[in-house]
Amino acid sequence: MSDRFFVVTGGPGAGKTSLITELARRGFHTIPESGRAIIREEVARGGDALPWADRRAYAERMLERDLSAYSTAQTLTGPVIFDRGIPDTLGYLTLCGLPVPPHLAAAAKAARYNARVFLAPYWDEIFTQDAERKQTSAEAEATCAVMRETYTALGYEITELPRADIVTRADFVCKQLAN
Repeated sequence: MSDRFFVVTGGPGAGKTSLITELARRGFHTIPESGRAIIREEVARGGDALPWADRRAYAERMLERDLSAYSTAQTLTGPVIFDRGIPDTLGYLTLCGLPVPPHLAAAAKAARYNARVFLAPYWDEIFTQDAERKQTSAEAEATCAVMRETYTALGYEITELPRADIVTRADFVCKQLAN
């Protein structure tokens, strides 16, 4: 477990990546979301490990990349902010109604983050779809709920981010990290 590893989770389109970008600008080590990178790679190579094609393969790729990122983050000093964590893959499979393989459940229990997890709540005013984010607003809300349930079931404490501009959100996170 690493008390200096912090996760920002939630549904798609809730401002997680914008917050992570601002925290990186402020000098924090950050780890980008694996899902979008995998989608770009799979589309570029004509692969099918995609959320709209082979969800199990997509989940395995996310787990592989997230385990690697977790390992790499061990070499960094100070707080490290993750745009989603390993439990997000578990939540993704749950949301899709797919079974969670034992190795994924074990990874989510073994590779622990700080007990405080930041949740970006669904926020209709900023939610948008794009080529990589095809979920509807209802799916985004459901994803947020599943991530809250998944992290809570794993013993994490949820700290909900305010529905506010990025600077205010980043200030909120910085204040929480100082406590």
